[in-house]
Formats: sequence, structure tokens, C-alpha cells
Amino acid sequence: MGQKIGLDTSFWIYFLEENPEYLHKTRSFVDAIEAGRIEAVFSSIGLIEVLTGPKRIGNFELAREYRELFARFPHLTIWGMNESIVEIASNLRATYGISTPDAIHIATAIDAGAKKFITSDKGLKRVKEILVELL
Repeated sequence: MGQKIGLDTSFWIYFLEENPEYLHKTRSFVDAIEAGRIEAVFSSIGLIEVLTGPKRIGNFELAREYRELFARFPHLTIWGMNESIVEIASNLRATYGISTPDAIHIATAIDAGAKKFITSDKGLKRVKEILVELL
């Protein structure tokens, strides 16, 4: 198994919606995750965020497909909240003033032992507790 990375919600939205600006980069990560060259972790709140878009427009079938994709995706763990994540996230919010969802995403990656967090949010580059890589 390769390195462990944390993934932001934007990563999955860009991949699932085939965003032309980010599809090549997200596809290369997804291929590496599927092949087991990279192990990935994704916060359970990220899954909430991913499912909200299809549900907002009434596309419950697409939401079901997304949920099933994440449930069976190889080498990807959906990581739930725990006391450690609460402490890390509150420290990140206090130190950097980032939003609660962003703090939870990064704290989840840290708690899971990820060495890197992949996002498109340039503002998260100021976080020093984990290597933040922009798409």
C-alpha cells in the first residue's frame, strides 16, 4: 500500500461532475487509489456534502449511485467523527480561522495518519499540520 492522503469534498465533486479543469488530475489520483498505490481517507461530512447536490435538484437516483460508489470504492475509507478529530479541528479553527467543515476535513486526514491533504482551496495552504496540495 502506498502513501495515505486525505481528500477534500471539492476533489470528489470535480471528479464526479467531470470538471474539465480538474478531471485529468483527479482521474490520476482516482486511478492510483483504485490500484492501491495510494490509500485515501474522506470525512463522513464530505459524503454529506457530495450527496447534497443531487438531492437538492431531486436526483435521488444519482445520490444513491454516489453513495454506492463510495461504499465499494477500493482503498478509500470514509472516516467518521471522533474525539480526536474534534480536538484537532478546534485547534485548526483557533489557529487558522478556517471554517468548521474545512477543519473537520483536515483533522480527519491528520487523525487517519494521512501525510497529505488534496484540495482546491488555496486558503488551506496556510495549515502547517499536514502537507496541503492543491489540485
